[in-house]
Amino acid sequence: MRVLPSGSAGLLLECDDLDEVLGLYGVLQADPPDGVVDVVPAARTVLLVLDPDATTPDQVRAAVEGLEPGSGDAGTGDGASVVEVPVVYDGDDLGDVAEVLGCDTDEVVRRHTSGLWTVAFCGFAPGFGYCTADEGEWSIPRRDSPRKKVPAGSVALAGEFSAVYPRETPGGWQLIGRTDLAVFDLDRDPPALLTPETRVRFVEAGS
Repeated sequence: MRVLPSGSAGLLLECDDLDEVLGLYGVLQADPPDGVVDVVPAARTVLLVLDPDATTPDQVRAAVEGLEPGSGDAGTGDGASVVEVPVVYDGDDLGDVAEVLGCDTDEVVRRHTSGLWTVAFCGFAPGFGYCTADEGEWSIPRRDSPRKKVPAGSVALAGEFSAVYPRETPGGWQLIGRTDLAVFDLDRDPPALLTPETRVRFVEAGS
């Protein structure tokens, strides 16, 4: 892990992989150093946002250097709540994903719905949660040509991640289905439904 400055009131922890990110995030979220007001995970980094009136970057650096990541499964116990996402699996790229995986489309749906997923981090757009599968391996290439418009509620795959598009945006992920579940709503507190460490189960819904 490398500890780098991020502006005047932040530190960026560079990690070797996503497992290290999740392990550090769990430890820091549970017991943040004094003066750390937010912990923001990403694919290979963890951003620590500091209160400059309460601490300094040097003090926080000293607290986190040598920190050992946890198991990365915080919030994944039997008592953790699970968000169910009902999905109609009729996405335009479902057949392409099946070809990549060497199976038929029914098997793609079975794999996608057979286990739990965990939101590793958020990004790209407000409410866009990058979910990783607890079981099985996913390695799905992005589309060669991104779409100019991906409808809100589209359920997609890219790399090792699955996600729900919270609003209509351009996008290059492979679309396998759609959901009516609002994953981002400004009238809700918090607005984002799929936040880091949230457990997710994709459930096949009727068309």
